[in-house]
Amino acid sequence: MRLNLLVALMVMMAGTSQLPSPEAWAEADRATRRLDPSEFADLPRTLQAELRRRGCGIPQPFTNGPRQNVIRGSFTQAGQVDWAVLCSRRLSSAILVFRNGDSGAAAELARRPDADFLQVVEPNRIGFSRALGVASVEYIREHHARYGGPEPPALTHAGISDVFLEKASVVWYWHHGKWLQLTGAN
Repeated sequence: MRLNLLVALMVMMAGTSQLPSPEAWAEADRATRRLDPSEFADLPRTLQAELRRRGCGIPQPFTNGPRQNVIRGSFTQAGQVDWAVLCSRRLSSAILVFRNGDSGAAAELARRPDADFLQVVEPNRIGFSRALGVASVEYIREHHARYGGPEPPALTHAGISDVFLEKASVVWYWHHGKWLQLTGAN
């Protein structure tokens, strides 16, 4: 809810005369489009089944572009194909990472209420604004050089960019058996 207060203050400072009501925020949270895993044809069927078993819907940002929040890349080891999926259950999302596409051992990280990623996207419209992306080694190095933050380890593979659209992001990077939080965009 702290983010909602921040958004409300930003809207006020921008000159909008009326702030969305608490009911409007709650309705926007419930109205966030959450897709069934089967709607992602590239996602292996075993992972689709595991996501359905967990009760995951894949939340979609307000941008209404192509389907988002299912990505693949070498997130835990160079040359290996891993999958990362934003899984929303009971109005809260976490990133699930399936190493080497193994449906039996998903790492879960960055669980947050979906409401934390709502923002006013145009007058009288609140939209969900969390998106995943692949953070290349170059992206991680560039953003650390530009914004500082924790020193990245020796980079050997990609990370997962966890983005609050039009605001900021963090990068999740697997290193020596744990997920590090590195600098993304400000």
